[in-house]
Amino acid sequence: MRNLTKNIVKFMKREDGPTAVEYAVMLALIVVVCIAAITAIGGASNQTFSQVGSAIKPS
Repeated sequence: MRNLTKNIVKFMKREDGPTAVEYAVMLALIVVVCIAAITAIGGASNQTFSQVGSAIKPS
């Protein structure tokens, strides 16, 4: 029983798990920001290309 208690205390003191979780959360936030930026840029560039295409299109 004493060995189990020591292992639980040692597990709680280790910082490997929380560090991995922090990196995972940071990576998820970066991915969300990238997707939002790509979506915004994609919409704006689509509109720009459509305007340019209709401007140079022969009537």
